[in-house]
This record gives sequence, structure tokens and C-alpha cells, in this order.
Amino acid sequence: MRLYTNREDFYNDLCEVIRLFVSMSYIELCGNPGAFADETRLDNYQKSDALRVMVWRNGAVYTASADFVHNSQVHSYTYRNSFSDIQLYTESENEDTAYLPNDGDDDYLREKRYQKRVAKIAAFRAMRMAYPVTPLPWGSLTGIRPTRLLRDLQDSYGEVTAANMMVNEFDVTDEKLALASRIVSVQRPVLASAKPNEADVYIGIPYCRSRCLYCSFASEIRTRHTDMAPYLDALKKDIALGARLVRDAGLTVRACYVGGGTPTVLTETELLDVLGYAKEQYAFAPGIEFTVEAGRPDTITEEKLLVLKELGVDRISINPQTMNDATLAAVGRYHTADNIRDAFRLARQLGFDNINMDLIAGLPGETAADMERTVAAIEELGPDSLTVHTLAIKRSSRLHEKLGNYELPPVPEVEKMIAAGSASAERMGMAPYYMYRQKYMSGNMENVGYAKPGKLCLYNIDMMEDSLSIIANGAGAMTKRVFSDGRRIDRVPNPKDIKTYIEKLAKTDEEKRRLFGL
Repeated sequence: MRLYTNREDFYNDLCEVIRLFVSMSYIELCGNPGAFADETRLDNYQKSDALRVMVWRNGAVYTASADFVHNSQVHSYTYRNSFSDIQLYTESENEDTAYLPNDGDDDYLREKRYQKRVAKIAAFRAMRMAYPVTPLPWGSLTGIRPTRLLRDLQDSYGEVTAANMMVNEFDVTDEKLALASRIVSVQRPVLASAKPNEADVYIGIPYCRSRCLYCSFASEIRTRHTDMAPYLDALKKDIALGARLVRDAGLTVRACYVGGGTPTVLTETELLDVLGYAKEQYAFAPGIEFTVEAGRPDTITEEKLLVLKELGVDRISINPQTMNDATLAAVGRYHTADNIRDAFRLARQLGFDNINMDLIAGLPGETAADMERTVAAIEELGPDSLTVHTLAIKRSSRLHEKLGNYELPPVPEVEKMIAAGSASAERMGMAPYYMYRQKYMSGNMENVGYAKPGKLCLYNIDMMEDSLSIIANGAGAMTKRVFSDGRRIDRVPNPKDIKTYIEKLAKTDEEKRRLFGL
């Protein structure tokens, strides 16, 4: 695939539009947009697809033209719109440029974002002519947070105009607009309840019992011979430094989320040591939301669950992904559906009254009938929240490396699976409360979290909607500061490699303290 444009700075954004239609293509950025004419010569038609996107301004009107060569045809679309002095937001896959600081060049930056929006819409509509049957429920949107965009549009223009823009400008379907609108309405009181001096804490345990076929996380495999002591010692130092930052910045903790990997690969002694230390250092107040991803049932024991109860953990995840034993084995999860049932019932018996479960639609070899059986099994257990993910084929996963070895369900089948998950959540009395999207998702779909009243996860909303700063501890964890106006977000990542993470603790802490002006 060749891309010609007079705005090479939009290359990544235009690539995301292209990959809505041709997900795994290599996209070559070509110089001299005038050379695009060569692509239309008959002897070049079969070489590769090509897209040219040009953007220009005439007074207050911005124009983008897109020409897409595919299967011996040229598909063209021209989009024109006026730039307004009202704050205009354009969603972006690149989080660091989605919301930029107000540093004196704000007009220029807003104008650039608007030009990017016009370019993406033109490119999307030209390519859609060549792929008219490709389901694209989110239209030209490629960013991970449609709800953030919709809320911003509502605040700027009102609900009616915002809805019209989502449908008529971004080509979002009515069904997805309704989903996003419902989530935004659920989130508004949660976002309004956040106090200016609050922050969330993330603690990462980048270890698992085995690596799932679809996983792209930088997690290590814990065996009986894995020496966890160096990592856990460094993690406790990181926690102490993070707690000092919280105190010095005058912050209080609203929610703590312990994720992975699989945190319950730790022994009960390790869990008590690390999480008890975090609770003490960060001075968790009574009633703080405290979530631990218990994750895989093959890491859950009664002793570990009792430790979590003793520490005040009030929300856990027990994640089946599917209740099909054959699929579990195929994707490298070495437990059974009965193990999931046993772990869930044990947690209930021990008093956990806020349990989440995760499912994945689109796993290799599965059908909509398999998903129906899975959700029926989940309904028998009755979790308090349910997250329905769409399979994303990440480049660093084993699934991507050996894609030809697996039969993936077609997009219409995945859509039926997602619908089954949504219907199941509704039957259990849950409402959608957060959503995010990823690259390379089947059918350009989404991940949605559902919860019963009073059981939604504050951390999930804060993280996905950028409503609070996050103090992150652990290898690969990302600390971010959300500035008071909500438009500026800066980040400091911890190194993903565990050895490098340990070696650079002090340096990373200095960067975090500078991030918070300390």
C-alpha cells in the first residue's frame, strides 16, 4: 500500500484509517504527491493499492481530497468544512497528541487537529467506496476513546449537535452512537465526583503462569524456579517513592488497581507483603476502591483470597475469556471451565460481593453458539460486572506470528458474539459503563464493561476517560498527570524490561517528580 500526501505529519493517523480496511498492510509513505499520477497508469494498477490525500485552506474553509486506487479503479472524495473558533477535538490513536497543552500555540494546535480530522474523513470515505460491504460501525474514528470525543462534543455543542456530528461527520452508526451516549450518561456523575486533589494508584505484577495465544503484554512466565525477590523488592521501593510523591503533591488516593500479568501468581505471603506495604505507604482510607485481578483460576486459592479479604480488597476479577474447554486449551490457558466455576463460588463463599468476569469475542475456532453457551454459564454464576472484549490481533502476540494456523470467526459471527455478551449483561441487570478500542480489532469493534448498580469500577472510568492522574508502580506501568483543565496530559513510563526497571528506579522517580512539579 502506497500513501502520498502533502501532510506527512499525518502519516500515522492516515495509516490508522487505511488499516480499518486492510488491517495488516505495510504502508509506504511516498514523497512527491504529484507522482501519484503514475499509480493510475494501467501497467501500475496491479502493483499495489495507493492513496493520495491532500489538505489545503481557503480562508476559513478547509478542504481535503482523497483518491484511492484499487482494483483498476480510482475512488475519489472531497470533504470541505469551516474551521470554528470553538474548541474542536479530534480523537487520536496517539494519546500524547490527542490533548495538547495550552502553551500559547493553542490556536495553531487546534487548527492542526481540525486539518487532521478533515484529512481522515476524506480518506475514509474514498476507501469506503472500494470496500462498501466492510462493516465499520465506528466510521472514521480510529482512537481508543469514542466516549471521550462524544462527551467533549456534547459539552461544546450540546447533545443534539454532538449526535449529528458523530453520525454525519464521523460516520458512526446509530447503534454505536446509542451505546456511547448511554455510557457517557452513566459516567458523568462518576467523573463529577472526582476531587481536584485525588489520584489513582496502579500496581503491576508482570508475571503469568503461561502466555496466552493472543497476549501482547510484556509479562514473564513464573515457574517454580522463578526468583521473584528482586522484582518484588524493587516494586516495594517504587511504591514507597510513589507514596512520597502523593504526599508531596498533596494528593489523596481514590482507587487502587492491581493488574498484570496475573497478580495472583504471587504466593499468599508475597501478596500480603506487597499489597499490605502499598496499603500502608499510600495510607488507603476506609472505603477506597481496591481492585485485584485474580484473573486466572489456576492461580486462585482459598489462602490467597483470605489474604485479599484481610487487606480490604473489595473488587476482584476472575476471568474465564470463554467457558469452552477446547478453546481454553488452544489459547494456552491451562485451566477448565469447572476450575472457573470453583474459583468463583469459593470467592462468593468468602464474602466477595463485587466480582468481575472477562470474555473475549472472536477467539480462534469459536462460533456465536459457543458464546451463547459461555454467557449461559456466566449467568448461572451471576457476577457483578462483565467485560466483553473483541479479539485484537496484536503484532507481538503468538497469534499474529502464526495467524495462518488458526481459523478465526468471520466478522458477522463476531458481531453476533458481542451482541450475545451485551444481551447477557442486560439480563443480569447490568448497564454499560466504560468502553475502549484497540488496534487490529475484529470488525473495528470495541471492548465494553458492564456493571450492576453500585458495582462499576471507578479506576476503569478514571483511566479510560483521563479524569484523574495515575501513580503507577511496576515494570511497564505508566504514570500520567492530568492537569486541572483536563486538556493537558503528560506521562512517564516505567521500563517494560524488568532488569532495566530495577536499574532505573531512581531516575524514573526523578522524572515522575518533575512531572508533578516537585
